Amino acid sequence: MNRGMMLKLENLVQLHCACRQLHSLSYRKIHRTHWKPVKSSTYPMRPIQPHPQLWQTDTFISAVLSQYRLLATKEGKRPGKQKLPPIKPKIERQEVEIQQRMTAEDLARAMDKDIDHVFEALLLTGIDLDSLEPDSVLEEVWIKEVVKKSGMKYKWAKLKQEKVRENKDAARRPPADPALLTPRPPVVTILGHVDHGKTTLLDSLRKTQVAAMEAGGITQHIGAFLVYLPSGEKVTFLDTPGHAAFSAMRARGTHITDIVILVVAAEDGVMKQTIESIQHAKNAKVPIILAINKCDKPEADPERVKKELLAHDVVCEEYGGDVQAVHMSALKGENLMALAEATVALAEVLELKADSTGLVEGTIIESRTDKGRGPVTTAIIQRGTLRKGCILVAGKSWAKVRLMFDENGKTVDEATPSMPVEVVGWKEIPSAGAEILEVESEQRAREVVDWRNYAEQQEKIKQDMEVIEAKQKEHKDAYKKERESLANLTWRQRKAALYKTNKHLIAMRSKERVESDRNVLPVIVKGDVDGSTEAILNILDSYNANDECELDVIHFGVGDISENDINLAETFQGVIYGFSVNANKSIQQLAAKKGIKIKLHNIIYHLIEDLKDELSSKLPPSVVEHIIGEASVLATFCVTVGKSKVPVAGCRVQKGQLDRKLKFKLIRNRDVVWKGFLTSLKNHKDDVQIIKTGMDCGLSLDKNIEFNIGDEIICYEEKEVEQTISWDPGF
Repeated sequence: MNRGMMLKLENLVQLHCACRQLHSLSYRKIHRTHWKPVKSSTYPMRPIQPHPQLWQTDTFISAVLSQYRLLATKEGKRPGKQKLPPIKPKIERQEVEIQQRMTAEDLARAMDKDIDHVFEALLLTGIDLDSLEPDSVLEEVWIKEVVKKSGMKYKWAKLKQEKVRENKDAARRPPADPALLTPRPPVVTILGHVDHGKTTLLDSLRKTQVAAMEAGGITQHIGAFLVYLPSGEKVTFLDTPGHAAFSAMRARGTHITDIVILVVAAEDGVMKQTIESIQHAKNAKVPIILAINKCDKPEADPERVKKELLAHDVVCEEYGGDVQAVHMSALKGENLMALAEATVALAEVLELKADSTGLVEGTIIESRTDKGRGPVTTAIIQRGTLRKGCILVAGKSWAKVRLMFDENGKTVDEATPSMPVEVVGWKEIPSAGAEILEVESEQRAREVVDWRNYAEQQEKIKQDMEVIEAKQKEHKDAYKKERESLANLTWRQRKAALYKTNKHLIAMRSKERVESDRNVLPVIVKGDVDGSTEAILNILDSYNANDECELDVIHFGVGDISENDINLAETFQGVIYGFSVNANKSIQQLAAKKGIKIKLHNIIYHLIEDLKDELSSKLPPSVVEHIIGEASVLATFCVTVGKSKVPVAGCRVQKGQLDRKLKFKLIRNRDVVWKGFLTSLKNHKDDVQIIKTGMDCGLSLDKNIEFNIGDEIICYEEKEVEQTISWDPGF
């Protein structure tokens, strides 16, 4: 083959390469190549074709020429097709999954970069990098901007849809067939003001002495008793506390009762807790029987009580209403049978019946921890018959009934509707007021408790998210407002304005020091039963003197003081308050060794008063000025001491005495001009310590202050007086 044909073939190959280069131009823009003409190294070309520098054509040409030579030497043999060098594929940009409320640290982790890369990408945005932290939440616009500046693409992360859990909760059974219902005893709750004789009334009905066993002579728990009346009927009585602290207990008693006996003392009339008890009965839509107690006292006035009750929509039968009124004396046992007959008659009118078959339903009246039995609850059975071995669920606790006791501590084998009973066998202490439901097995009981814990957790998460979103919106609005105010300023002016705004933060002490300087009293509350603890916490909820001393309840529970309570109190430097509980000798010794205060009380208002004293002891003492003597300035003159002149006042003591060791103040036109100590106190040129009433003296101050005739000189001493917390618990 001649030389001319080889030249044509070479030009043809170069033309083909140039076409391929133009075709792949769009793929290679990211390399930012520069085009320039390159001449053939061997043979000249007429037009010079542009091509990128990185495209190596020599290798391609030599490969084609070698195949051509092979064709020339081996005639009849056609060479196979030569594979062209592979074209580099298009480089795909990395995708980053983003989501709302990402922090700078989260974004850096999603991009597989360090945190500094995110900060650098935000340099040219309107973000104040000085206030940006790794855990700062970024806005959606900023997140997208960082991803774009990093040469990446973003896509929204798919939300993980949690599998909806099946509701495993237990519920009450549908209403029973009326044919299966049988009569049951009425549940009667005794309500009224403290010390109006509720427990004494119940004692007279039961012929016992419950009131004598209560601390301070007042009821501080709900007592449930089954009373056999002389007529043969059975009535379940609930004796509730009348003290102001036990409002929740009274409300709980009315919601499981059929009849309310409202006890009012004939000599006191309607009181605060009387009104509250009426409201509880109305809320529960329970009929009322009025028991006017202490009618044997000379100052008793039952008619006044009835008239006072008219203002609260309690209308007795004498005034055209439907409320039965019984005049009685619980202490002497007068008219007890009349009250019992009125209760039985009202119960017959109500036609109280219940289903004693099937799964048990009831309500917890009270719960406590017994040293030998563990968690114990007092319950009223409302449906079914409770027996040993039954599996019960109440709140977030469950039990397999091991033992049952009546109000006298005797073991019982079963409990029918309206019967109060103590149940032993709970895994944990359920809350007072919780609903009792019987389930088929222990596995089912665990399912119910697990579901209730899960539901409570989800509700808490929901509430937390609402709080977080509200805080984020608040911070975002504040940030936008701040940026708008700085929008028209230069960067120097903006920095100066930010420094001025945050200047007070620079001088602040460290967070730890600030927290340690807070005036706070950490307390641990332990009660004998759940209701007592609840009552104390309800009182503490009314605490409103946090500006003077913070009250921090770090733990509360039921049962005696334990070693864990001591360790917790040591950690927080707190005080342990126990209500009707004990602390054994070893616990007391451990507390004394660690310097922990344990304060035990059996009467609730004594506990609250003790807590008020403890809070008051945390307050700094106030300084009070106690005036010792008063003198008036009658003349002024100056004396020379060394090279300086010292103003001197000629005074006469009008009241008390002047003592040079104490503090003085100069009063002019009712304004205090000066406070401090005297430099001299003289009487007839003699230095003296004390000047008494009616005596004249000359005195000078520790500062060269000019005196005016008519000024008053007051001698006083400062005394520290303990402050009292301003909290009023309401009783």
